[in-house]
Amino acid sequence: MEFRQVSDLNFNISRVTLGTWAIGGWMWGGSDDQLAVGTVIEALEKGITTIDTAPVYGFGKSEKLVGQALQEFGNRDEIQLATKFGLEWDDEGNVQRNSTRERILKEVDDSLRRLQTDYIDIYQVHWPDLDTDFSETAETLQELLDSGKIRAIGVSNFSPEQMDEFQQTAPIHVCQPPYNLFERGIEKDVIPYCKENGITLLTYGALCRGLLSGKMSKDRTFNKGDMRRDADPKFQGETFDKHLEAVEKLKEYADKNFDKKVIHLAVRWILDKGIDSAIWGARKPEQVTFDNAFGWKFSHKQVKGVEEIVETIVEDPVSPAFMAPPE
Repeated sequence: MEFRQVSDLNFNISRVTLGTWAIGGWMWGGSDDQLAVGTVIEALEKGITTIDTAPVYGFGKSEKLVGQALQEFGNRDEIQLATKFGLEWDDEGNVQRNSTRERILKEVDDSLRRLQTDYIDIYQVHWPDLDTDFSETAETLQELLDSGKIRAIGVSNFSPEQMDEFQQTAPIHVCQPPYNLFERGIEKDVIPYCKENGITLLTYGALCRGLLSGKMSKDRTFNKGDMRRDADPKFQGETFDKHLEAVEKLKEYADKNFDKKVIHLAVRWILDKGIDSAIWGARKPEQVTFDNAFGWKFSHKQVKGVEEIVETIVEDPVSPAFMAPPE
């Protein structure tokens, strides 16, 4: 495992972070609780020290399962918990943004209870709430930082302009945007901004909802309630076919140049692009195979070679904007 320091703070994160959106079941067609707990423990046993979750992942379920796994595994002081706030939901599962002071103070205590811990290492605004002054959100987070309830302030899905506004009141230590071989929009603005401002980049969607796992085929079907069936354009019609064609070419490249699988090529590419930690989503222990992404690197020529494959086949990239909750 490789590690990176979080901004200018006195702790590190693993360069692969376990993502736990899927184990919450919501938007993924359900999940198995026992397998979910086993997945978290498997990741920790294999050397991952950082786990990313959020209250909205299963409406509290993901955090509860992570908390259960941590109680079984122990060693809390060696693990970095990253969770989020700022999304609320009703009884029908409708989600909206809310990053008010009142909401934050409620959410942080709820998350601490579900996670069975007394502090959160990285506390992140899940999506920018344009109806609440960023100064109110930032000031509340600064108070939580000063009190020791959180160790680092993070934002997710923020633009550089929004981060600038936020940092007029409190620092940002971590930024979590989407990033993978098929979704590279942050290269033009978010990545340069974070590098210039000493903000750690913890990116989500490394495997692009499983597309880059190398295990998808044209006849793959998804359960009811799975966003890949209901909402994600990448998994529809000719667009799906094009992405699968690109994955086949990437498989060949990974095997020929590195003797690796495409799933490990996809993650190593992210790390060699300068990202501090890539989130690897999994909901079964057998999906925790990230270790083959370490011990080797891309050359500059190989980075370009991989990118040319994608750019040639997927001529009209689809952004992950469909995942954004209503503003």
